[in-house]
Order: sequence, then structure tokens, then C-alpha cells
Amino acid sequence: MFPVNNNDNTPRLAPPLQPRRFEMFIDGRWTQGSATAQVTRYSPSHEVPVSVYPAAGVDDVQQAVAAARRAFDHGTWARSSGALRAGVLLRTAALIRQHSEALALQETFETGKPISQARGEVLGAAGIWEYAAGQAQALHGDSFNNLGDSLLGLVTREPVGVVGLITPWNFPFFILAERLPFILASGCTVVAKPSELTSGTTLMLAGLMQEAGLPDGVLNVLTGPGAVLGQAISAHADIDMVSFTGSTEVGRLTMAAATGNMKKVGLELGGKNPQVVFADADLDAAADAIVFGICFNAGQCCVSGSRLIVERSVEQALTEKICALLDKVRIGDPLHEGTQVGSITEARHLERVLGYIEQGRREGARLLRGGQRIESPTGMYLQPTVFADVTPQMVIAREEIFGPVLTITAFDSFEQAMALANDTPFGLAASLWSRNLETALQATRQIKAGRVWVNTTIAGGPELPSGGFKQSGIGREAGRYGVEEYTELKSVHVQLGARTPWVSA
Repeated sequence: MFPVNNNDNTPRLAPPLQPRRFEMFIDGRWTQGSATAQVTRYSPSHEVPVSVYPAAGVDDVQQAVAAARRAFDHGTWARSSGALRAGVLLRTAALIRQHSEALALQETFETGKPISQARGEVLGAAGIWEYAAGQAQALHGDSFNNLGDSLLGLVTREPVGVVGLITPWNFPFFILAERLPFILASGCTVVAKPSELTSGTTLMLAGLMQEAGLPDGVLNVLTGPGAVLGQAISAHADIDMVSFTGSTEVGRLTMAAATGNMKKVGLELGGKNPQVVFADADLDAAADAIVFGICFNAGQCCVSGSRLIVERSVEQALTEKICALLDKVRIGDPLHEGTQVGSITEARHLERVLGYIEQGRREGARLLRGGQRIESPTGMYLQPTVFADVTPQMVIAREEIFGPVLTITAFDSFEQAMALANDTPFGLAASLWSRNLETALQATRQIKAGRVWVNTTIAGGPELPSGGFKQSGIGREAGRYGVEEYTELKSVHVQLGARTPWVSA
């Protein structure tokens, strides 16, 4: 069960013989900054060094913020036309497509995700940049011509200013694309801090954006430890907004650090997302989507449908279908074209996921599949794991595991299904499965989540916003809302004709 996919005959790519050495990007220049140490990233699948970065410090944050501040206050980007911004974004998208293979390889080297998945994410990211270019020209305010003959009201949207952008390690290029082009489309400038595990494609993008004509200082990229740089960015008085994607725990720290100058905060945080399957659902389609949901990116996905809430009458049938499909999932070297699930990204995270699996055993959940690390010469491969007889009070049903672990809980009524689905501090995403339109629509109304999929999962494009309810975050990304998120509203009242004097002559 769950063999490592190392024996197929398809052509295989190879990890690099030498790591790629990067510099930071500050004010349009490549630099080591003040770094006296380096961060070396090892491929989680091949255990060879693939990237070397400067370990920046607080002084580098100061320089990057100063550059972004100058570019916003004294440069042309914030005052440029939407058409000019759109042109830079469209040229960036074209360059992403031109260099998609190099970007995908770097992503696979650093994250351990399958090369086929990385390619799809890079090309999908290019599409987001293209969509955001259109939003740069569509951004607009409002007018009120109903205030009487003597007053005209205008509502304008202005870029919020300098944005600190902190992105995670699980989808470094794609999540960047869900944020950065919208921030730039609004006219803001950026200090970006990718995860120290997966900084490569963000730096590669900075080079492409410079080639596309982005003015100096509009985008700055720092590399190094998150505990140091993230805190410094979040607390900096010259940063007007911080956008953070990651765990709820660190999101709370980001909010606390941002209170100094009352900066705006955008947060996309954790999830414990339900897959609610009613008895009338297409069980084959649901089973395939559930397997995809927990295996996609080795389960390291914030919108992964990790809680199966299934009507009791079809629980056994659906469970059997899920387990049969899991036995066919191809796990192994992410540089193999046929691999579907690659390596866990970091050894520390692998131990965390294994700890949750052991917790599930101790709590009395019934282990149906997986539960162990897969033995292999290199890499950190984990068997997709299924627990049945899971009660809502169990830790594995309440905390985000962020790995390929599925819990199964049965329900007997629509009301119980909704109560179970919402019995979580999170509200990031949910999937609903039913052929009955009434059931599906009533469920979408009652589920407390920022994204709800009906008869599918982890689907869609940049047109619709993403974000969370409850402890899953604040604000929205993508769509027209993704540009508006990085703007401030201003009301303008224009007097027409002579104003009535307050003091009589």
C-alpha cells in the first residue's frame, strides 16, 4: 500500500548539482544587504542543497521600507494611470509564461510538490496576473448626484500606501500571485517577505518584474528568518498595511504588532474545512474529490477538505470508495512526471503531522488507512491517512493538521450536518455534495466559510474572492475585491454655486 513512485519508465528530471545563489532585491538592485549569514535550502525530496539566500536583519527591513516609502510618496507608480500599471502586469504575465519551466522547477526543488502540479500553478499564476491587469483599469469610485443642486458627492479609491506582504511555504508562487498583482494594480508599493524555505520563485519574479518595467522601489524582496523579519515588517511605522498568509497563531502576533500605527491588516489563516456529503450525492465524484482534497500538495493546503461529514446511510459505501482510490495514488519523487503526491516540505512539519496521527490513535479514532511515513532512500513521504469514528471533541477533528489526514464523522439530519460543519473556530472553506438543489442552496446559506464549493472542491479562478470567516482571517483577496482591499475610501463634497453664509452680513 502506498508505494513510492520511483519505478516508472517516464523521463525524469534531476535536482541541481549546485545550489542556486540568490540575493535580495531592494530599490531595484540585487544585494546581500547587511546579511552576515546565509540560509541554505535543501530539497525535501532529494536532500541536496538547491538554494542559498542572505539571512536579512532589521537593518535590511529599514532599507526596503525606506525604498518603498520613497517610491510611493515621490515616485510615479501611485499616481500613474491604470493603463500604465496594467501594461507592467501584462508584461509580467507574459514573462512568467516564457520562464514557466524554470519557475516550476525551482518551486518543486524547494517545496517537494510534483512538477506537474508546479507547472499548473505557475501557469495559473500567470492567468491571475492577466486578470489583475484588467482590474488596474477597472478600479473606480462612485458619485452622488442626489445631494441637491448645490452639492456633488464623490467617492474615490486611493492606494493605501506601503504594503508588507508575508507569504507562506506551501504555495509560494501561486499565493504570491493571488496578492501581489492586486496590490500593485491599486498603486501601492511593496516589501515582500517569502518563507525562508521557499524564497526562490519570489526573487525570480522580482527580476521578471524589473524586466517588465516596474519602477525601482515599487517591489522589494527580503529573505531570512520569519520571526525576525515578519515582526519588523508588521510593526514598522512606515508600513501602512500588512498582508499575512499563514497560521492563525502567527496571524494573532501579526495583528498585535500592527497596532503601533493602527495599520490595516489582511490575514488568510488556518482552516479545518468540512466536506459535507448527503445521501443523494454522486458518491464516485465525491470520493475522487475528497481524495484529491486531502492529497493535494501532500495535504499542506489551507483549503484542504480534511473533515468528511457524511450522512450515515452512505458512510460505509463512501468510505470504501475513498480507501480504494487512495490505494491508487502515486506518491514519490516530485520530478517524475506521473507523481501525484510529493514530499512533506520540512522534517519538523512531518513530525508534527505524525504527532497528530498518534493523537488520533490515542483518542480512539479508528485508523482505516495510512498513518506512517513511507520508507525511501531520500525524501519525507507520508501515507495518506484516514480515521473513522471521529467525534467532534477529538483534537484531530478540531485542529488544523496540514497534512494528508482525513477524519470521518457521520450525521443523521440536515441540522446535525450543519452543526457539525460549523463546529470549528475556523471558517475558510467548505465543500457540499448533493444532487438536490434545495439541500445544496440551504447548506451554502448556513455554512460559515469564505469559500463554498458545491459538487466540487478546490476549484475556480481569480474572478471570485477568497478569505475566511471567524479565526480563518480578515479581508479578501482576488476578484475586484482583491484590488479594493488595498485601497482607502475618500469622500469628497463639492459645493456648486455660492454657499449659504452661516454668519449674516
